[in-house]
Amino acid sequence: MDWKKLEEILRQEPGYRKNQVKRLIFHDLIEDWDKATNLSLVLRKKLKKEVPLDIKSKLFKSKDKQTIKGLIELEDGLKIETVLMLHNDNRSTVCVSSQVGCTLGCLFCATGKMGFHRNLTHWEILEQVLLFARYLKKKSITNVVFMGMGEPFLNYDNVMEAVKIINDGNYFNVGARKISISTSGIFSGIERLSKEGAQVNFSISLHASNNELRSRIMPINKKYPLIMVLEKVDEYIRKTKRKVMLEYLMIKGVNDSLKEAEELYRLIKNRPLYMVNLIRHNPTGGFKGSDTRTIKIFKDYLEKRGIFTTQRYEFGKDIEGACGQLIARAEDK
Repeated sequence: MDWKKLEEILRQEPGYRKNQVKRLIFHDLIEDWDKATNLSLVLRKKLKKEVPLDIKSKLFKSKDKQTIKGLIELEDGLKIETVLMLHNDNRSTVCVSSQVGCTLGCLFCATGKMGFHRNLTHWEILEQVLLFARYLKKKSITNVVFMGMGEPFLNYDNVMEAVKIINDGNYFNVGARKISISTSGIFSGIERLSKEGAQVNFSISLHASNNELRSRIMPINKKYPLIMVLEKVDEYIRKTKRKVMLEYLMIKGVNDSLKEAEELYRLIKNRPLYMVNLIRHNPTGGFKGSDTRTIKIFKDYLEKRGIFTTQRYEFGKDIEGACGQLIARAEDK
């Protein structure tokens, strides 16, 4: 959908028209301008010709139907991925991308194989949520997480503009505390978020318990070292009084031993507003996810020492649910 063209057309219309169109797209979820009967026929024809409402996409569903992955083709032909996860408690979470590709080159991440192309506009981020809002129809999106392709804090302005609109009652009306942003530790983004006053959830893609290991699997750690990242998070917590989640991919034979569990405990034992979320790695780049027993041992070690620890339910393994996998596979071919 050509959002720039739509805004250009609406600037020539009366002021109230923008709200009309906004409601039609994001509340009524129309996919064809012919259904916009409260607009003039002339305007409908113009919009249908110049700004068709279709989103160029393909959907891939997991066998259990709990995960739907969307491959979206943008106006310039570049592709991004987004994922819908349907939970047993009626929650529906959309994982959105913030960039086309990524500059960070994490060894375990399929997106890193693409290199970096460009930032997404806030409208292109919203389009990912809209795709699945249309898919669900009357069932609302309840949660949105910025954990897809790209580093959100390297596209800070567009990400925060998208957050405001996702939260807006005239758009998707997703509660601020149901929106989560994950970063590898970009200092400027952490500092800016601490001043926003936003009630969004915030998490750090940690994935290692010591500096040497994190630098090996996440090259960005050489610029933003582990201890300094945690110090920035400490500052964020002091300003906001909000908890922070540490996302920790469990990668077989890489970061999942009891030694790493002990190191992680020592890192955060005196940081009561830190939580740990263990995620079994969705196989990419030659890495495999830890087995169930290893994850349990790791989790039990932290919990017995008072660290609040969760384990994320696995979604979409059979459809290559990790962002970037579909595109990386196509490029390999």
